[in-house]
Amino acid sequence: MVRLIDEFRRPELLIPLLERIRQFDDRNYAFMEVCGTHTVSISRFGIRNAVPKNIRLLSGPGCPVCVTSQEDIDRAIELATLPNVILATFGDMMKVPGTRSSLAKEKAKGADIRVCYSTREALEIAEQNPSKEVIFYGVGFETTAPTVAFSVLEAKKRNIKNYSVFSVHKLVPPALRALLNSGEVKLDGFILPGHVSVVIGLKAYQFLADEYQMPGVVSGFEPLDILQTIEMLLKQVKSGQARIENQYRRTVTFEGNVHAQKAMEEVFKVVDADWRGIGTIPESGLTINEKYEEFDASKRFETKVDYSIEPPNCSCGDVLRGVKLPFDCKLFGKGCTPEHPVGPCMVSSEGACAAYYRYDRFINAEA
Repeated sequence: MVRLIDEFRRPELLIPLLERIRQFDDRNYAFMEVCGTHTVSISRFGIRNAVPKNIRLLSGPGCPVCVTSQEDIDRAIELATLPNVILATFGDMMKVPGTRSSLAKEKAKGADIRVCYSTREALEIAEQNPSKEVIFYGVGFETTAPTVAFSVLEAKKRNIKNYSVFSVHKLVPPALRALLNSGEVKLDGFILPGHVSVVIGLKAYQFLADEYQMPGVVSGFEPLDILQTIEMLLKQVKSGQARIENQYRRTVTFEGNVHAQKAMEEVFKVVDADWRGIGTIPESGLTINEKYEEFDASKRFETKVDYSIEPPNCSCGDVLRGVKLPFDCKLFGKGCTPEHPVGPCMVSSEGACAAYYRYDRFINAEA
């Protein structure tokens, strides 16, 4: 496995590729990486500083923790503090600040909140605690949504009645449409997500080229992947012919994972959803449908959240739209750090602010 990874980091391949990219010096280019893991890779490997300055790489709404609305975070905290409830969630959600508290703070006060690495663990917790109500806090894009759908199907099959899901899952393609419709940021192409595309396939992005004449390339996550993707985008822009291309062919197919898609279609229904920094995007969220509503925590448990407000002076929403870089936020590295985050972009392992703080802040200080 190490050898296979090293193949995508070989200098004798990367250096000529960078030289070819540097030949595109005729104008300024702006490409948005949609996936948070791409943002981390770009920062980690110094790609943003390796490509010519006429090529801007902007972070987009590709971190599921970051785009979760403040109200949905507050609602999850309210659910966690209900009597007789165990809230199970992925670790990135623990430190995300709500309006009044966070899951980590509520756990410290005594709430039964458990970090899970899979929905299977959440089902096991439900089986082991039959007198408790176990709520899985379902946050993620099309990458994790199928695993949550399978957990609901498994709970139904095994008659696990004390398991439910608070689903705030988001769909990536509608967010791309919303960004383009806003016209707020001028883009020349999208570096499309690899993990999401494994599930939904290349076909899900065809509207970008057909309706918006916007180039897009699905990319892997190693330096060679990302640089090849940038070169492919540059060639598209230069040719004036927008296409949806697949750099990540070793993993992504045109159709995607049909089995996972069917599981999502069986369990979820598509609804309008609120995205941090963007607002309500039509048909961009997933909630449990009527057929499986017994597993819908939002219907099984009543919570009142009428106090949600965005963190003051936090630019997370602007970063998610590509309007600002993390460096442009007044709180970055001062009032907001990974140890004491103000906004979710500094919390998540896929958050742009966290990636910039870890890998890019000293480079910026020297500039």
